[in-house]
Amino acid sequence: MMAKRRIRLRFGSAVVLLGILWVVACGMLTNGCPAYAPPYVPSNVPPALSGCWSCATQAGIVLSSDVLEFDRVDVGSSSILTLGITGRDLESLEGTIRVTGQGSDSFTVCPGSLRLGRDEEKTVAVAFHPRTVGDYAVILEVETNGGAAAVQLRGTGVAGGVTPFGLSYERRETLYVSGAAWGPPNDWNPFYTWTKSNTTGTVGLLYETLFRYDPLTNTMIPWLAESGEWIDADTADTFDLTLRRGITWSDDLPLTADDVVFTFELGMQYAGLWFSPMWEYLDGVVQLDEYTVRFAFTDPLYQEFGNNLYNIPIVPKHLWEGRTEEEITSGLNESPVGSGAYLYESHDSYRNVWVRNENWWAMDALGLYPAPKRIVDIRFSSNDVALGSVLNGDLDLSNNFLLRAAPLIEGQSGLSTYFDGAPYMLAANTAVLFLNTTIAPMNDAAFRKALAYAINTDHIVNVAYASLVAAASPTGLLPSLSDFADQDVVAEFGWSYDPVEAERILAGAGYVDFDGDGFVEAPDGSAIALEVTCPDGWTDWMAVIAVISDGCKAAGINVEDVTPDYTTWSMARQTGTFDMTPNSWAAMSNTPWTLYDLLFMHPIQDQMWSGNFGRYENGALFALVDELARVPTYDREGMQQICSQIQKIMLTEVPMIPLWYDGLWAQWNDTVWTNWPTETSNTPSRLPTTWSAYWQLGGLMMLCELEPAE
Repeated sequence: MMAKRRIRLRFGSAVVLLGILWVVACGMLTNGCPAYAPPYVPSNVPPALSGCWSCATQAGIVLSSDVLEFDRVDVGSSSILTLGITGRDLESLEGTIRVTGQGSDSFTVCPGSLRLGRDEEKTVAVAFHPRTVGDYAVILEVETNGGAAAVQLRGTGVAGGVTPFGLSYERRETLYVSGAAWGPPNDWNPFYTWTKSNTTGTVGLLYETLFRYDPLTNTMIPWLAESGEWIDADTADTFDLTLRRGITWSDDLPLTADDVVFTFELGMQYAGLWFSPMWEYLDGVVQLDEYTVRFAFTDPLYQEFGNNLYNIPIVPKHLWEGRTEEEITSGLNESPVGSGAYLYESHDSYRNVWVRNENWWAMDALGLYPAPKRIVDIRFSSNDVALGSVLNGDLDLSNNFLLRAAPLIEGQSGLSTYFDGAPYMLAANTAVLFLNTTIAPMNDAAFRKALAYAINTDHIVNVAYASLVAAASPTGLLPSLSDFADQDVVAEFGWSYDPVEAERILAGAGYVDFDGDGFVEAPDGSAIALEVTCPDGWTDWMAVIAVISDGCKAAGINVEDVTPDYTTWSMARQTGTFDMTPNSWAAMSNTPWTLYDLLFMHPIQDQMWSGNFGRYENGALFALVDELARVPTYDREGMQQICSQIQKIMLTEVPMIPLWYDGLWAQWNDTVWTNWPTETSNTPSRLPTTWSAYWQLGGLMMLCELEPAE
């Protein structure tokens, strides 16, 4: 059962607090970092708001709100209040929500209809965005089969900024986005990767990579590099790279081979940089001339090197060579100088602003021109605030997770997505259920296979995620890498939801309900009591683990869904002191090796930080993953053969269970900008995203193809 929370919105005399709103009915539920964002307060909304508590009750329904009066709110701004609705007396309650009265066009209500069980409470988000100066009085009515109730909202709209969020930018030249940041902007260091969500664009907009990768066409695209090739086909241990001529840094100095050599050698000098492990097989990087670089390898890991080519940002040697190790690995890098399409302009605690680089090299070299003059990346307090803003047209693109986007899209709300129908979003990550294989009974492959059959993945997809995601392949590979999934192996060793088959496997392996309590015991007669966990507040995952628990119990496996605080959960995951838990770190990539390197990371250590959290040990499988890393990226047949062997072991042993594909969450409004990428209109190929590390996968191309609305 999905957890329900209601955090009331309170306004003080000096501070406007837009609290984190878990709006269950609308589905604006975060699943991770965004939940930690402190409140976003639009700068042009005055704090002079009076609060009063009111509760309207009719037969079968209670309607309540903390705040019913707005003294004044600037025209052009947006705010949110919440309305609690509680069913009474009846087993079920159905109805509609609507706004009537003067000024009613200034409100957006989500959802427009509701369904309640007995004593169930839901929260409605009311987005307030006055368009005219003057007083207004609005009646919010809820009509149901169990009665009706209404509250009046009163206030005054005053003259304010003509642009959203109190910023004085020309609206037709500015792209407002959200959904990447989980905290305030704090650095522009392209090597300090874990903070880049908060300054998304540092890599991709500001600093650039040698290549781009298009996951929709599975194509590596030369970028700062004009070309790159392995010199000797027999040994393939030397890679020559030629840079484009005429590229300059934003301080007008040329970008040359010297900058590339310097950047890669930083990894040799400083183990704290994420790409330093490549120097275990990289002998050296040398400059052959001003625009040519040679990489010399021993025992090259082609898969990792190919992935690094579109992920390692090139930095200017003349500005970085005098910096300390601390400044390079974790410094703020204020006033950054890059080569990319945008420049840093400004930031505050809730936004980051980029301005177009009018001297960007690709304008002449590739004929590309980013349409927005500015990009304003907004960090909202919660996804319901983002939804209200994108519905209103203040926000152009939301990359937030909005659970109930499907009915809003189908209801002609003005929202659009990549696909017209389910799953609406492109697949971006594979979510897997890690099983702790060091403890009984999950050290038994038969028990793990029974678990796979017991989980109702369709229920996760269609109920927990309202059809916004798709079920994952048992191989774990995203659709963009489906060529590497051996469908014969899947047909022979894969699984689908089948509780009868789960019970059969359990019985065959000696798991029997000896004491008649409805749950099987281990073959030695000992009780089985397991937990499936996720952090408290990650509401979509809370719904998922409830589905897992219910499916396991129906098959006779005693599994409880438990939601510890994030710190406790994270520590248990990395130390191996959990039973089973989801993880969705397997992201879009140019190679299946990145997935299998994460799932089967080795050797097993006391702290598993980056993968194989279930601590599955299999020397033969580990050897296959290492062998895959050494297959040249141009040898697709060789990659497929090894992937097939990996998948046969994976589907037989079931050390973890791929469940669903997290979406590339993207909802947009066409009011200001058009020509967004969709399934039917995506030439050239691009992605509707602002997430960190996705600019070079198609996000930048989206900017170059946007068009101002007429």
